[in-house]
Amino acid sequence: MQNYLTILINGDPFHCDSSMSLMDILVYLNINLDYVVVEYKNQIVDKQEFNFLFFESNDSIEIITIVGGG
Repeated sequence: MQNYLTILINGDPFHCDSSMSLMDILVYLNINLDYVVVEYKNQIVDKQEFNFLFFESNDSIEIITIVGGG
């Protein structure tokens, strides 16, 4: 069984362990979970699903971070 896969994050290849959930990936990328929106299969992923969403090779996600300023 293959233990790693490649997904696309914002169009760029990202190599990860197949056991990594979306939450694991966001934490690994040091993304602030309070200010992030993730799109997968043309739908916004509910933050309560981050721990339960796993990917297959060549899946594509968009990660949008919300930046405040003044």
